[in-house]
Amino acid sequence: MSGLSRAVEGNASVHRQSVVTIAPNSWEPFVMTTDHMRLFSGKFFISTALEALETKTAMSKELAVRYLQRAAIAGLLIAIFYLAHFGAVAAFGSVQVGTGSLAVLGKMVGAVIFGWALVFIYFTKSELLTSNMMVASIGIYYRRVKWGRALRMLGLCYVGNFVGGLVLAALARLSTLASGAVLSEMEHSVTVKLGYISAGPLGWSDLLMRAILCNLMINVAMLLVYNGFIKDDLTKSLAMIMAVFIFVFLGLEHSVANTILFTIVGLKSGIDLALAAGNVAIALIGNFIGGGVLIGLYYAYVNDDSKYRANP
Repeated sequence: MSGLSRAVEGNASVHRQSVVTIAPNSWEPFVMTTDHMRLFSGKFFISTALEALETKTAMSKELAVRYLQRAAIAGLLIAIFYLAHFGAVAAFGSVQVGTGSLAVLGKMVGAVIFGWALVFIYFTKSELLTSNMMVASIGIYYRRVKWGRALRMLGLCYVGNFVGGLVLAALARLSTLASGAVLSEMEHSVTVKLGYISAGPLGWSDLLMRAILCNLMINVAMLLVYNGFIKDDLTKSLAMIMAVFIFVFLGLEHSVANTILFTIVGLKSGIDLALAAGNVAIALIGNFIGGGVLIGLYYAYVNDDSKYRANP
C-alpha cells in the first residue's frame, strides 16, 4: 500500500516536503512528510537496521559458513586490537616519572587503540555479536524475525567471534606476542573480571551494570553511524572510537572481548573456567539489556509510526 503519513493534526498551514520511505511493519513504501520526519526522526535508522537484519538472518541460514567467517574476522580483529591495547598499557606503565609511572596515559592510549577495532569491523562488514543484539531486537519488535531465528543468528555470531579470537590465542600461545609485561597486564585484567563472580551477588550486580553500560555505548555509536545524519566516514570512525574508549577506560564489560581475553590467558597460563563462564554469562545478559533493550527496543518503539500513518 502507499499513503500519506499524518503528523500533527491542525498543522495544515505548514508547508510539507515529502520523501518516500519504507514502513517497517509492512515493508511497503509510503510518503513521509516533513512533520512526520520531525516526530519520527529515527525512521532512517530503523529502516537501515531492518535492511541489515535481512542480510544477517539470510546469511546465518542459507550461508551459515560464510556468516561464521564474517563473525570470525570480527573476533580476530577484537583479539588483535585488544592485545595491542594491553601492549600500550604495559609499555607506558613501565615508564617511570618521578615516583610514579605513565600508567594512566597508557590506559588512555590503549583505549584509543582498541577503539579502532570497531571501526575495522564496521568497514570490513564483519559480524560482531554486541551490535547484532540491537539489530535483532529491532527486528523482533517489528516482527521481521522470530525469536528462534534471531537467537540462531546471535548464537552463530558468538561462535564465529570466539573462533576468530581462538586463532589469535593460538598464535599468542606459540609465540611471545602475549608474554612478559603484556601478559602480566592481561592476567591482572582477568583477575579483576573473575573477581566480580567470586565476590558473590554484589559482584554479579556490579558486573551486570558494567555490561549494560558497555553495550549501551557501543550501540549509541552504531545508532550515530546508521541514522543517516553523519555523512562522512571520519566522523563515523570518531564516534565508534569514542564509544569504545569510554567503555575501556571505565572498565566496562564486553562479553566478546572478555571471551577472547579469557581464551588468550587460558591458553598461556590457565584460567578458572567456571568463573570465566560465569563472567561471560552475566556479561551477555547485560550486553543484551544495554544494546538490545535500551537501544534496540527503545528506538524501535519511539519510531513506531504505525498509529500515525494515514490510510490511502
